[in-house]
Amino acid sequence: MVAASKGITPRQVEALCGHWPGVTRDIKWGAELVFSVGSKMFVVMPVDGGRIAFKVEEDRFLELTDQPGIIASPYLARARWVSVLEPQRFTTRELSEHIHTAYGLVRARLTKKLQAELGEWPLPKEKHE
Repeated sequence: MVAASKGITPRQVEALCGHWPGVTRDIKWGAELVFSVGSKMFVVMPVDGGRIAFKVEEDRFLELTDQPGIIASPYLARARWVSVLEPQRFTTRELSEHIHTAYGLVRARLTKKLQAELGEWPLPKEKHE
């Protein structure tokens, strides 16, 4: 049995969501890698890795911030963002699922016209199988 991989790197985030419809990648605030859809951020992490922040569902915000290694994201907490300070505590799959959810949450708040222009959005890999 192969152990589940832990944490997530900037390269893994790029491979995961860099090809999703409408996703753009920027460097902001000096050294933060920012992924957005429709000019709205959904995941942020330092270019050299480490912590990662993303938008979460409102009803999961408190649940997630009660876990060790996850805090309300500074400056973005009222928009229901969390910061995972120790990504290596979580499997790569868990973090990937959170990023996929963040993309969906942000995308769903775009105008209907822009959503239609983006086309269908990707299902997580396990849903394809």
